[in-house]
Amino acid sequence: MFEQADALKRSRYDRFLDYLSQLSLLVAGIALVVLTLTFGWLVFGRYVLNSTPTWVEQLSLLLVVLIAFLGASVGIHKNTHLGVSFFYDRSPFWLQQLFQLISQLSLAIFGCVMMVNSYQLMLFKWGSDIPLLGVPEGIRAIPIMLCGGLVLLYSIGHLIHLFHRVKAALMRLRY
Repeated sequence: MFEQADALKRSRYDRFLDYLSQLSLLVAGIALVVLTLTFGWLVFGRYVLNSTPTWVEQLSLLLVVLIAFLGASVGIHKNTHLGVSFFYDRSPFWLQQLFQLISQLSLAIFGCVMMVNSYQLMLFKWGSDIPLLGVPEGIRAIPIMLCGGLVLLYSIGHLIHLFHRVKAALMRLRY
């Protein structure tokens, strides 16, 4: 019975979510390096060349949004997001599972709403350009849309695990 539970823990979907999480961290890490290099160029341009690059601020805003939203989605996957566990820790198993259900359903709904609305925002803003960069303004909404989709996927993964835990607990009660 425990062998089946271990197999369920590492399903294909779990491995897919782990891959997405690692990819998100890689992209966020590369964006952080690019952000650092960009600010290095800003300092060099300002103090050595005496010519401040004007595009750095707009690019840094894009990169910070990308880093923050990808990092937030990975926090959902790894259960490292902020939470108050006082009542949860002192509750019986069935109430803990109910709290988990409410939490993960709320996150899934939030991720879905975030994804859909940021997609609409992206489409709405695609016609205008970001000053000094010459790229569509709708690009700003892409990291938000990705984060919403990832939060939805990660929450579904947590819900699957929740249902398997409850099922296993009910099976133990029967015997």
